[in-house]
Amino acid sequence: MHPLRWEYRPDGLRAPALVCAFKGWNDAADAASTALTFVAGTLEARRFATIDPEEFCDFQAQRPQVKLVDGETREIVWPAVELFEARVPRAPRDLILLVGTEPSMRWRTFTGVIVELAEALGTQLVVTLGALLADVPHTRPVSVTGLASDPLLISRLGLSRSSYEGPTGIVGVLHAACQREGLPSASLWAAVPHYVAASPNPKASLALVRKLEGLVGVAVDASELEEAAAEYERRVNVAVQSDPEVQAFVERLEQVTGEDGVEDTGPLPSGETIARDLQRFLRQRGGDQPS
Repeated sequence: MHPLRWEYRPDGLRAPALVCAFKGWNDAADAASTALTFVAGTLEARRFATIDPEEFCDFQAQRPQVKLVDGETREIVWPAVELFEARVPRAPRDLILLVGTEPSMRWRTFTGVIVELAEALGTQLVVTLGALLADVPHTRPVSVTGLASDPLLISRLGLSRSSYEGPTGIVGVLHAACQREGLPSASLWAAVPHYVAASPNPKASLALVRKLEGLVGVAVDASELEEAAAEYERRVNVAVQSDPEVQAFVERLEQVTGEDGVEDTGPLPSGETIARDLQRFLRQRGGDQPS
């Protein structure tokens, strides 16, 4: 049985871009998955398909959930990868949105399913959203890096070619699959302060949404996310200012990165020390953690 389960087939999509976000390794502080879910909600996207997790998930690592229906019937909710269509009449293109947990196995088969779907729907561009932990302060603008492997796409969109070498996640494997099939693809990565990585970061999500808007030419009303980002920064400020040692670490990071968030030359503070000390601080003052 094919793992792609159609609920209906969306027809007439205009020059669609497929935008993907995967929870897990590629999604520090839930920034990428939150950004995509927000876009889907704002554009009133409709789910049209899912990818069956049976072949791709380790259910001991990604356990299904049990929920009660009407207080009586027990229902199993399995980990899922969901696909939505977003029709945006005033924009130059429509969107296909994919969100789900990074699969545990058979990545080549999994990405093959996604590329097959993209080609079937006439996708012109694949974009992935990701977030990584970095030595950056929460008080600075979020740095978003745009990467692509296609030289024409790099030139047209003002992105850069990735020179990263090392372990990769499903995002890297998906881009390799797109490249093999000649499907243009780009990747957006937000840098998330590692010392508050345990909390969802709407500020990073907002930065990804804004960068995505420029990349695909689709605007969204992000006022709700802007309010959440401002509240997030306020609450983290309160938590940091309550501990002089942690505040000193953050101030050192601010000095290193400068006013515009671009890292200057010079030694970085010890990331391990910052994370350890702030984690201890937040454990002691659980009520001050940003939600």
